Amino acid sequence: MKHLKFLTATLIVSILSFTSCQDEIDSENGNRENTNSAASPTANNLERSSMYDGSFDDFLDGVSCSSILLPVTATINNTEITIINESQYNLVLNILGEFTNDDDSIELQFPFSVRLSNYTEVEITNQTEYDAVINACETAENELKNAINCIDINFPITILTFDLNVEQTGSIVIESEQQLYTYMNNFDDNTLFSVNYPITATLNNDTVIEITSDMDLQASITECLGTDETMAEAEENALELEAILLESKFKVESLVSAGVDSANEFADYTIDFANNLTCTAENTVNATIQDIEGTYEVASELEVFLSLTFSGNATFELLNNTWEVTSYSNNTISLQSSTNTAITLVLNKI
Repeated sequence: MKHLKFLTATLIVSILSFTSCQDEIDSENGNRENTNSAASPTANNLERSSMYDGSFDDFLDGVSCSSILLPVTATINNTEITIINESQYNLVLNILGEFTNDDDSIELQFPFSVRLSNYTEVEITNQTEYDAVINACETAENELKNAINCIDINFPITILTFDLNVEQTGSIVIESEQQLYTYMNNFDDNTLFSVNYPITATLNNDTVIEITSDMDLQASITECLGTDETMAEAEENALELEAILLESKFKVESLVSAGVDSANEFADYTIDFANNLTCTAENTVNATIQDIEGTYEVASELEVFLSLTFSGNATFELLNNTWEVTSYSNNTISLQSSTNTAITLVLNKI
């Protein structure tokens, strides 16, 4: 591997001897800061962002570095199913989502095959072999060598190649992630490359961005990885909130809309959240009053949300909303309407 310091010195010397054609290339593509070796951060960014993304079936295998090739047979919470195609993933998700506080179990039936982050496919015949795949994924994640899944480069893109004297030797059009991964993974240590900017990329939220330089690519990856981390934290908080809801019953401490607190209308009721995503409001003062049934859902994006839906009671229908969780503890959950921040709700554990 050539060191970047050596490459920088080489570039400074070589720039003086560029031909007019090379000057035009450099002017188009951001000059020498966009010329890279196989060991450069840009090469690493391109290789990691073009690795095979195996995270789409993490609910099934829990391994983001690989995916299970179908068909596969698995026992999900004591129910055996054979998944023939991706449309049947909902069968698994429905079983896993039936209850919110149960200990889900997934037992895969050997043998089955997986596709790894380098696009190779291997057959797994026993748990020891599968543990090796899992451990390799954990090691890659810890060493920041795993796939970057938050950004997808839009193809085709063109890569220009140079010798160590920074004289252009050719170009190649890359048509797919797998082709880009193979190209970068096998890039010659004695060759330099430059991406023909601008290129475009699509983020996880389907936003298409334009990238105009290596620095721009690095900044976009750093930003989307930060967003990924925020989403992962929100997902953990959502699971914690679910557990808190199931621990006890709650009372409406306050419901403020347009500056008016209508908590007194709920003073006689407690709300019980069940692990099947239903909730029940019970009048604790007058047992003859019929319970009010509803449903709830805890979800997360960058924030955590609690959705409530009651029917058949005008008072409790005031709680029907998708609430953003602004704070929570073991005893208190504070929320505000996701569509009107002036409407707030506080639930207290009893």
